[in-house]
Amino acid sequence: MATVGDFVLKRLAAWGVKRIYGYPGDGINGVIGAFGHGDTGIEFVQARHEELAAFMACAHAKFSGEVGVCLATSGPGAIHLLNGLYDAKMDHQPVVAIVGQQSRMALGGDYQQEVDLMSLFKDVAHEFVQMATTPEQVRHLIDRAMRIAIERRTVTCVILPNDLQEMKAVETPPREHGTVHSGIGYTGHAVTPRHEDLQRAAALLNTGKKVAILAGAGALHATDALIAVADKLGAGIAKALLGKAAVPDALPYVTGAIGLLGTKPSWDLMNECDTLLMVGSAFPYSEFLPKEGKARGVQIDIDARMLNLRYPMKVCLTGDSAATLEALLPLLEQKTDRSWRERVEKNVREWWQVLEARAMNEARPLNPQRVFWELSPRLPDNAILTCDSGSCASWYARDLKIRPGMSASLSGGLATMGSALPYALAAKCVHPERPVIAMLGDGAMQMLGVNALITLAHLWRQWADPRMVIMVLNNGDLNMVTWEQRITEGDAKLPASQDLPTFPYAAYAELLGLRGIRVNHPDQVAEAWETALASPVPTLLEMVTDPDVPPLPPHVSPKQAVHYLRALLRGDPDATGIVTATIKEVWDGLFPGR
Repeated sequence: MATVGDFVLKRLAAWGVKRIYGYPGDGINGVIGAFGHGDTGIEFVQARHEELAAFMACAHAKFSGEVGVCLATSGPGAIHLLNGLYDAKMDHQPVVAIVGQQSRMALGGDYQQEVDLMSLFKDVAHEFVQMATTPEQVRHLIDRAMRIAIERRTVTCVILPNDLQEMKAVETPPREHGTVHSGIGYTGHAVTPRHEDLQRAAALLNTGKKVAILAGAGALHATDALIAVADKLGAGIAKALLGKAAVPDALPYVTGAIGLLGTKPSWDLMNECDTLLMVGSAFPYSEFLPKEGKARGVQIDIDARMLNLRYPMKVCLTGDSAATLEALLPLLEQKTDRSWRERVEKNVREWWQVLEARAMNEARPLNPQRVFWELSPRLPDNAILTCDSGSCASWYARDLKIRPGMSASLSGGLATMGSALPYALAAKCVHPERPVIAMLGDGAMQMLGVNALITLAHLWRQWADPRMVIMVLNNGDLNMVTWEQRITEGDAKLPASQDLPTFPYAAYAELLGLRGIRVNHPDQVAEAWETALASPVPTLLEMVTDPDVPPLPPHVSPKQAVHYLRALLRGDPDATGIVTATIKEVWDGLFPGR
């Protein structure tokens, strides 16, 4: 007898699902058991924690373009999914959560592990969350969860009581009043705006003398079209953090990241432009966009709800970014005055000199910027990069030069800690033939990473290319929060909240059968990267870095400077080190290489 659990897997497979990330428990036993009832066509990947499973499902969606699916038991298992699901929701990734529940008869009886899952998931999966109560429901619940996740690029959830999972499946609901008869398949929207709207956008862009483009995650597949439009308009291109791989950094007019973790050329681009073209980005920080009224704007986004949200635009175009830019291109006039483009390129050249000078500054013992600077020219072709939240995201955003064919992502909207390593694991599951590099701090490593390494040690022999590097910045400090306390609050570092326990990251990797390399001298950094990237075994690089090197914003406001001085006057325990490091950073910004 085929059970509801069997049917759930069969229906998901019919939708094209190849992999489910999860953790078992009695509340979801009926579905877990179905994996053993024959070839389902779906691989079950056991994570060490449900939060890791949800992160992996989000990353699966990011790196495959498919729906990510995660699975958890009732009660605590379901609760643990939430952080990873919010990561997917806020980065607009299609993820379906299959969650167990106590038996229907027990509900409302204050039963063990009974949690009101409909209420629990009503925010993160507000587009669609439903609990099945009869086998006849399950077909349309799975169908709608998949279709809505794809259509809305969001999280959906199906809750399955454990007694229902064991019941006889009903593949075809009865043809009677009150039943729902759904089907498989999804057809997308028209992907280009109306011609008259394209003409209005082109007219505005053609009159701009200083055009800036901001590319986000929605433009990752629009690389060629972005380059063609930028060349025609003589524009510079800045990138939101999730759009880092949208255009290669070798292009002389690509200014790099924008925002607090961004570059000075991007800051200048936004403050000096007279026209802004925003493509596939929900970049939230208005203080890093042009001053309102100074630039006229055109925005392209597949989701009309995100239009005219971050900056008051003159023309908004709803459509796929690549298709819209390609339709727009013939309407654009070739800019003959290249003075704006030349200024942008000059700023970019000088900025790379600044970054190199800063990366080569001495530190105690390693300068974290050098760790990323040395990786950049050694990145393998077709590499996938994942990064965690924290100060490592600053160096990832600024120092790494993305080349064509590479993929990169992190937790953008949620900016949660702990995502880099599960992202990397999912990327390797999706693309076992590609080299993967995860970059994270010691805070994220202690939070979830040490557990995720166990999954890595279990899985890596299945991969066609075993190259996977986990780079940990070991500075003994929750570094980004420490700097935020100083710069935004004017408070000195509080060791009780910021210092981390000592942990032997490289040695721990060796215990798991992986390779571990500990680096504590600047002359060892380049060689360590080369060794790790050539290793036939996944390798953890423990980079012992200096927490006093400041992740300076592209523009330091007077308020930030006052807060910094106040933190020093309040007796910051690292005052001498951070003053010395900050002076070097500022000097290199003014006189790179001198």
